[in-house]
Amino acid sequence: MNDKKLTHFDENGSAIMVDVSKKSSTIREAVASGKIIVNKIAYEAIKNGTVAKGDVLGVARIAGIMASKRTFEMIPLCHPLPISNCKIDFNLFPKNNTIEAVATVKVTGVTGVEMEALHAVSVALLTIYDMCKAIDKNMEIVDIHLDKKSGGKSGLFIRN
Repeated sequence: MNDKKLTHFDENGSAIMVDVSKKSSTIREAVASGKIIVNKIAYEAIKNGTVAKGDVLGVARIAGIMASKRTFEMIPLCHPLPISNCKIDFNLFPKNNTIEAVATVKVTGVTGVEMEALHAVSVALLTIYDMCKAIDKNMEIVDIHLDKKSGGKSGLFIRN
């Protein structure tokens, strides 16, 4: 059991924004990933760039980058961060018609970018869903998780 104190609550149990004003600025990076499982027709259309709405992975990449920069507007108590870099990559797995989105987000700041990476992946995958729902309404978004984070007081985390 982790006995670390939850930092988003005060002594009365009320939700608060964490005070990061006394923390040192460090280079921080987070990598998150997730997958979308689609049918064969949707997979081939995405891979071949023939989806009627346009370049699915290109639009999903831009959506993910935009999401990373606006995480504080969606997740209560997140700090607005000056994102230094956000990169969204896609890996295609034809054997099971799966597309993996991987977001790498960097910042030099006083708080980490885990939520920004997770938000970027989520929105990239939701964008794929939105652009392909006319082809496949049974798509499934799965396995969204933090893969790695570095920087800050807690140091390096790598998912098992």
